[in-house]
Formats: sequence, C-alpha cells, structure tokens
Amino acid sequence: MSPRPATPALTVDVIIEIEGGGVEGDRIQRPGIVLIERRNPPSGWALPGGFVDVGETVEQAAVREAEEETGLEVELVRQFHVYSDPRRDDRGHTVSVVFVGRASGTPTAASDAADASVFAAGTLPTQIAFDHAQILSDYFNGRY
Repeated sequence: MSPRPATPALTVDVIIEIEGGGVEGDRIQRPGIVLIERRNPPSGWALPGGFVDVGETVEQAAVREAEEETGLEVELVRQFHVYSDPRRDDRGHTVSVVFVGRASGTPTAASDAADASVFAAGTLPTQIAFDHAQILSDYFNGRY
C-alpha cells in the first residue's frame, strides 16, 4: 500500500450568533457574534473552532469546539464557506469548514480560550487571529 499523501489539516470554525438582536429604528439588528481571545499563539481574538478529530464529522467537531471554548450549546444553522488559503495559519496549512450557529446565554471562556465575549460588526476587536477578520467581513457583508 502506498503512503498517504501529505494534506492540509482539517479544522472548523463557528460564527455563533447570540440571540437577542432586535430592531433599531426601522432596521433589524443582527445578533451579536461570539469571539474568543486565544490563550495560545497565535494571539488575538478568533472564532471558536479547532481541529477535527479522527472519527468525527465536521459538524460534530464544530459543536464540540464551540462548547469547549465558550460553554455554549450551539445549534448549527448552516455551512457558511470553506477557507483554504495556505497562508491562513502561520503554524501550517489548514482548511477550515466554517459554520453559522445559534446559541443563547453568556459565553464563558474555557479550554484554550482566555476570554469570550460578544461583538457586533462595528465593535470587533482590532487584533483578530488567522483569517478570521476576512471571514467576519464576508459574514457581515452577506457574502456566501
């Protein structure tokens, strides 16, 4: 049997919408988005997520990682997009399947998250890890 080819690592990320958006004037506000502040390098804020374990689906990994890092029970709504730029993670080539999910409650940092908080489009932190600023821009601008 020939050896397996070298391939990128498979990861997942979740855009967690926290319920409680609402209406401002005549505009419907989008719900807030949960970000975690990374405990380990690379530093910065990021979408909850991580590596897919052998034997689990990407959906199972997304729910597991979201709960591990935020303490929230997340219901996946849909797959958002796949991000695969070889430069998206300085630690090595990763491919991330990104989901949109919903949760309610207050996020609590856990696992490899130093902090967890809810942000709106106009209040995102300046230091965002990986390519998550691009993912959030795509999301807030209705791409994909």
